[in-house]
Amino acid sequence: MTAHSSYEGRLERALASLRGLAVGDALGSQFFVPAHYPLLKRRELPQGPWQWTDDTEMACSVVAVLAAHHRIDQDALALSFAHHHDFDRGYGPAVNRLLRLVREGGDWRELSAALFNGQGSWGNGAAMRIAPLGAWYADDPEQATHQAEISAYPTHQHREAVVGAMAVAAAAALAAAPDGPPKPGALLDGVIALVPRSAVGQGLRRARDMLDYGDAATVAAVLGCGRRTSAHDTVPFALWSAARALGDYESAFWTTAQVGGDVDTTCAIVGGVLAGAETGAPPPEWDTRTEELPEWVAGAAGR
Repeated sequence: MTAHSSYEGRLERALASLRGLAVGDALGSQFFVPAHYPLLKRRELPQGPWQWTDDTEMACSVVAVLAAHHRIDQDALALSFAHHHDFDRGYGPAVNRLLRLVREGGDWRELSAALFNGQGSWGNGAAMRIAPLGAWYADDPEQATHQAEISAYPTHQHREAVVGAMAVAAAAALAAAPDGPPKPGALLDGVIALVPRSAVGQGLRRARDMLDYGDAATVAAVLGCGRRTSAHDTVPFALWSAARALGDYESAFWTTAQVGGDVDTTCAIVGGVLAGAETGAPPPEWDTRTEELPEWVAGAAGR
């Protein structure tokens, strides 16, 4: 066992990714406030503290389950989602209802499978929370995608939502690799090779072809930026942005946020992918303005 694959190393990376995710989520959510639109245009920070949303709350459960079980246990994850569910964190109505019913004793398998007339949700919720799992499995990207697939099902059972989670986990694992993050093209090539054929996969191929585009708004117009809150409308652009700015959290955040869309989620994905690597931490000033993570995560992680 290497230091990179030890429990301590895995947990440290996952917690770093979680913090990067939380900062991206919390700061990104500030730009849904109309008074902050001019700040976004000028790349200026709003006053803190910044409160994170459901993206971070669910990611905290992912990390807590990994810390306790060293893998994804679906029942434990579903219960953690349900018992830590805060209605005011911005959850979608379908997941709000699902988690309430799980908390009341419902079976997540039946509830998740029944969403949207039995198709399951294809939203971006499984992808937005999963980067810390990728960082955990930085020495094994294939296992990262497998565990991400398992992690999606308690809330999202549509193929696109599942593949979206797999893609983000793969990107986070590759970005936190023992030898350092790969080049942008190699990162997206690695992700594409690890996910099955899907609309998300098609979007990732287009993202790979657009790496030399300098105008993020043009790229977002082609790939989407989460305005429809679907996985295939969110993940390709977020990973395009992350791939182009590995090691530069600040630049990646502004590039991602300024195109609009589901800003807290795209920035959570980007922040989580970057921050799992040693060179990808958010600026200290941003970290201090972001709401602290809940105490139950630190307890689960033994911190």
